[in-house]
Amino acid sequence: MSTRAVLSCSTVLLFVLRLLVGLPWYQVLPAILIFYLGSGGWSFLQIFAKTIGRDFAAGVLLQVKMNVRRHLKNKNTVPKIFAETVARYGDKTALIFEGTGEKWTFRQLDEYSNRVANLLLERGFKDGDVVALFMENRSQYVGLWLGMAKIGVEAALINFNLRLEALVHCVTISNAKAVVFGSELNEAVSEVHSLMGREVQMFCSGDWDPKRVPRGTECLEPLLDNAPSHLPSRPQRCFTDRLFYIYTSGTTGMPKAAIVVHSRYYRMAALVYYGFRMTPDDVLYDCLPLYHSAGNIVGVGQCILHGMTVVIRKKFSASRFWDDCAKYNCTIVQYIGEICRYLLNQPVRDIEQQHRVRMALGNGLRQSIWVEFMERFNIPQIAEFYGATECNCSLGNFDNKIGACGFNSQILPFIYPIRLVRVDEETMELIRGPDGVCIPCKPGEPGQLVGRIIQNDPLRRFDGYVNQSATSKKIANSVFKKGDSAYLSGDVLIMDECGHMYFKDRTGDTFRWKGENVSTTEVEGTLSRLLDMKDVVVYGVEVPGAEGKAGMAAIADPTQSTDLAKFVKDMEKALPPYARPVFLRFLPEVNKTGTFKFQKMDLRRDSFDPSAVSDRLYFLDSRRGSYVQLDEELYRSILSGKHKL
Repeated sequence: MSTRAVLSCSTVLLFVLRLLVGLPWYQVLPAILIFYLGSGGWSFLQIFAKTIGRDFAAGVLLQVKMNVRRHLKNKNTVPKIFAETVARYGDKTALIFEGTGEKWTFRQLDEYSNRVANLLLERGFKDGDVVALFMENRSQYVGLWLGMAKIGVEAALINFNLRLEALVHCVTISNAKAVVFGSELNEAVSEVHSLMGREVQMFCSGDWDPKRVPRGTECLEPLLDNAPSHLPSRPQRCFTDRLFYIYTSGTTGMPKAAIVVHSRYYRMAALVYYGFRMTPDDVLYDCLPLYHSAGNIVGVGQCILHGMTVVIRKKFSASRFWDDCAKYNCTIVQYIGEICRYLLNQPVRDIEQQHRVRMALGNGLRQSIWVEFMERFNIPQIAEFYGATECNCSLGNFDNKIGACGFNSQILPFIYPIRLVRVDEETMELIRGPDGVCIPCKPGEPGQLVGRIIQNDPLRRFDGYVNQSATSKKIANSVFKKGDSAYLSGDVLIMDECGHMYFKDRTGDTFRWKGENVSTTEVEGTLSRLLDMKDVVVYGVEVPGAEGKAGMAAIADPTQSTDLAKFVKDMEKALPPYARPVFLRFLPEVNKTGTFKFQKMDLRRDSFDPSAVSDRLYFLDSRRGSYVQLDEELYRSILSGKHKL
């Protein structure tokens, strides 16, 4: 019997024995206690004892909900909240740009953003217009989108790694009327300028060379120097209006523009601030791209909303990471994706222990290196969280539970309407019961994370993407109950009996082989550890005549130093037979997105065909118990079924 059913039955029994039968309390209470414990209630009491401290500590998140309601009632926006921050911390350092060492106070950031707003007003931009921002990390990046927001202009934050078709696509789908780009991206912009349309205005920030920019481009700095620094008149905007657009990484196709409203920006930044007990005195090291929500909301948001000093780095550098932290007295560092593994792969140095960092904040830290990361770099707390830019089911690991990306209370599960529901792990199709409603997962059972959509609640709403069809694909009906709607995360997680959540895989990454589901995330982590933290990408490939998909691993090995014999022996100890990759591909480097996610689409398409792949390919010969080089003859033998897998 479920916990909820036990409680319900106990309540009914109390009503019957006390009110209908008329038994005295000294007889009713022992009877109910016996019934409760005999129906599985004892396990609930054990879980209660284990988790009450964690759940009570997370009660500070109620403060976020109260703040959201207040901002909603007062029709506040991010710029209005920032004005309160400036009033409180005006002369305190807001941003430090590591590239130049330049420091901006909150008042300087406010004045810069005012100049941006007034310049755009002079040029005819109005509430609801969109301006694309295409530049590398620096303090000006923050001032530009903040200045746009002050007059209701929405920024499209474009990945500075994009080129050609993908770049044009991002500018076009946002309906941007102008592009502000960094001079370091002159060449990329010049390549596509003619495809953007003549109506798009161009502004260049940084080192000015009129010969290297598209015709008609204006230099931004002198225009801003001449613009007024007073606060412009504010548009009639509210907390649920659009702030800017952040693009998905495009690992499986063209990037999608996710809509970020003011309340979402606040919610994402505030949940980690209050949940992980940060303070305005903290100094946060932000080496993540500012076109991404982790860098610009979770990171810079602590400056904009809470008065924290944020150190911005142009790009992540594993070799300079701890030097920067020590130099700027950072107390919180951000990570994402594979950053922690890259740091562990660096030679041991004294500086990595000579810092004031008390917390590492981010998502994507593999459980296989969790403890090693904490111990080597002397970091007391891993503040792992889960939450895509657009999702309404964010999680936080507030009690430093090793490997967990968050939790859902088992004492009061209805307080936060999220759930793991059963899916076909290969197709991610929802599995429904006889009533048509999704089936919730039991502890230890993998399922897709979903969040109930309540559109009039800023904490539960789903704003989706600019493309309506892309939005529709992320919504399912009759998930928690008949007729409701919920956001589909596309991610498979597992929950333990105490409600701790553990990330398992992303949509389409799980594949089935030899009757077992293979988690690419888990196998990648294991193989990378066996190969001294090399980049490893795992995916499934189809083999004619074989059921399911065979595992294949692409391994970055520029020096060709992998000892295959040792690798096989180590792998046999660490992985079950079905999870061991059948095929290996060794290549100089693995393609990654700007946020350190592996790009698998091209690798899956190439498969294990030697004629299509110039890299070294190997096949796991089960009869020999070793990897052998895959050539055309062996390839044809596998395809014909002569060589059994």
